[in-house]
Amino acid sequence: MEQTIQKAKAVASKIIVEAGKIAKEQFGKVLSIEEKGDHGDVVTEADYLAEKVIINELNRAFPDHQIQSEEAGNNGVESDWVWHVDPLDGTNNFAMGLPVFASSIALLYKDQPVLGVIYDPFLDRLFVSSLNEGSFCNGQSIELKKRDNVKRFTIGWIQGHGVQNEEQAVKLRQHIDVNCKRMIRLWAPTLAWAMLAKGDIDAIILYNSEGEDLYSGLLMVKEAGGAVLDFSGEEFQTVSGTPYFIACHPEHKDYVMELVHKGLNE
Repeated sequence: MEQTIQKAKAVASKIIVEAGKIAKEQFGKVLSIEEKGDHGDVVTEADYLAEKVIINELNRAFPDHQIQSEEAGNNGVESDWVWHVDPLDGTNNFAMGLPVFASSIALLYKDQPVLGVIYDPFLDRLFVSSLNEGSFCNGQSIELKKRDNVKRFTIGWIQGHGVQNEEQAVKLRQHIDVNCKRMIRLWAPTLAWAMLAKGDIDAIILYNSEGEDLYSGLLMVKEAGGAVLDFSGEEFQTVSGTPYFIACHPEHKDYVMELVHKGLNE
């Protein structure tokens, strides 16, 4: 297992930078935009180009692994090793000319994240985390920050497609917004995870979030010393669990959990 993870780390770290550079080269040159689903999500040529680079190399290096990708779907291989690929997280931002997007790759073994890689091409920041080895940004160890005044928190909000006008989600967002310094919604969830792991923001609240928005960042935050709990207060166990989470420094979890419960129940 360890040997596979180390090989995977080397391969993923290389190809994600290649994919991110492709996306950056395409930025501002969007010629066509496809709508995806019923929730306003879109796909561009950059998604497909970046995805092709990642999938081709993963198939070559790990032919016996399953690959699930944002656009291409499942490669049909049955395996305990499953790659989750989001070649361009933040496509809506990308399409409108907002340089807030990233490429993300996660590797799971038996439903447990063991490797997470996120690349921010505009800031040229490569985030890498692997099981029991910590989290790093451009080779430097990173960790969550502890803040003395929780009222000065900056909190990231991540939600799944179609959540926008759900009554409970609206109520919770409004409650968070008036009870912290700032609530940010990047619409590029993997970057929010990376910011939390690096100590740039103080917490993340996920409301019915999809897996591709979760796996690489979740491991990144845990390996950077963070706590990840579902809304009932249980620690994250496997990816087959609830899609409702909080993530923060362990010493802040009671405050963030209280914030969520008050927002949902008041």
